[in-house]
Amino acid sequence: MKKILYFALLLVVATACDVLDVKPTDSISADDAFQDKNGIEKGVQGAYTAFQNLGYYGRTYLLFSDLASDNMFHPAEATASEYAQVDNNNILPENGSIDGIWTSAYQGINYANNVILKVPAIADMSDEEKAQALGELRFVRALNHFNLLNFFGPIPIKLTPTVGSAGVDAPRSGADAVYEQIIADLIYAEENLAVSSQKARASRHAATALLARVYLYKGDYALASTKALEVINSKAYTLVKDYDKVFVDQSSESIFEIDFTVTNRNRMAEYTFPTLLKGRREAAPPAEMLAAYEEADTLRKKASIRDTLNISYAAKYKDLATGADNIIVLRLAEMFLIRAEAEARSEGIIDTVKLNLNKVRHRAKLEDTEAETYTALLRAIEHERRIELAFEGHRWFDLVRTNRALEVLPLVKDVDQTLFPIPLEEILTNRHPDMEQNHGY
Repeated sequence: MKKILYFALLLVVATACDVLDVKPTDSISADDAFQDKNGIEKGVQGAYTAFQNLGYYGRTYLLFSDLASDNMFHPAEATASEYAQVDNNNILPENGSIDGIWTSAYQGINYANNVILKVPAIADMSDEEKAQALGELRFVRALNHFNLLNFFGPIPIKLTPTVGSAGVDAPRSGADAVYEQIIADLIYAEENLAVSSQKARASRHAATALLARVYLYKGDYALASTKALEVINSKAYTLVKDYDKVFVDQSSESIFEIDFTVTNRNRMAEYTFPTLLKGRREAAPPAEMLAAYEEADTLRKKASIRDTLNISYAAKYKDLATGADNIIVLRLAEMFLIRAEAEARSEGIIDTVKLNLNKVRHRAKLEDTEAETYTALLRAIEHERRIELAFEGHRWFDLVRTNRALEVLPLVKDVDQTLFPIPLEEILTNRHPDMEQNHGY
């Protein structure tokens, strides 16, 4: 899928904060674009483009997910004040980078909704081809809704295109309703997508893997364990022997990743590498993070963190020159950790918990966990997720969903701070009476 550049395809996409777009003069209407199978295919490809935004997986999503936690901090010499707000857990609703996450996710949802609307009427597509297209689009919609839920809490559920002023004033739905829609979309995707080795587009296993994560976050531990095990037992993915090679595009461990190229680059390395290497180092691992690695955990530490003249920086994504390295969203190691945590939280068989936890540890050339009780195992899994998934956008959400943020993070002093503020632009534009700012902002 190198590279999705079909931006003129969808002219009706309004920005996520629902500010009306002016129709570009070189655009074509959705009715004209989606007339046949070829148009729908380009539309499906286009639904992935919002993930590539700098305000999303192109930079902000992963960095803010670790910067809000104890995995990263904003160095004194860095210049982005919006990053300092996140580091200090003192975020303003007018923070432009927060707005970028909201806007990008709803852009992706709206794009998917536009194509979903057109698929049923396409004459030259078989029922199987339509189901495949809808499966990908509903996966995209589910991932966007899920990411929004994790950052902002209750959010508007968007299932139809926002065109002109229609759909601008939308209520926030409760977390249960958002989860219900996410799960419905992913179940449809799982039932209709093909098994595929393609990593930059949704596959059946990608839908199952995302369901495992969603069920874990929601607290449906039996289902989380079942879905994680389905991915593991599929044998479609293998743990990469050399941890550093996990982050090579489309490795055997990757389940779903966001595609980037030299013409549509990400800015991860630019924002993590130090200035002496021509980076900006707006987010960096603190001393506490460096000390969190076990003494024998040299493989993961070396692959995740580099040091230049005593300046430490995150280095899983290291293509500073072109920013063409893909960003991993789902991978096999997480499935082992989801299964371990789900079994521990439901007080399943302890040996099963340890077996899955140790799969990840053994790849890192570490000994079996010494934890024996459910409580100890949950702390061990929390630690393992912090290290194994460092700088991949998990730590903040892990601490929030397990109600550990206030205990672990000194700057989080109130439960209100465990949600980011709804962007000010959305509050000003969306006039629905149920669109209220998160408490505390």
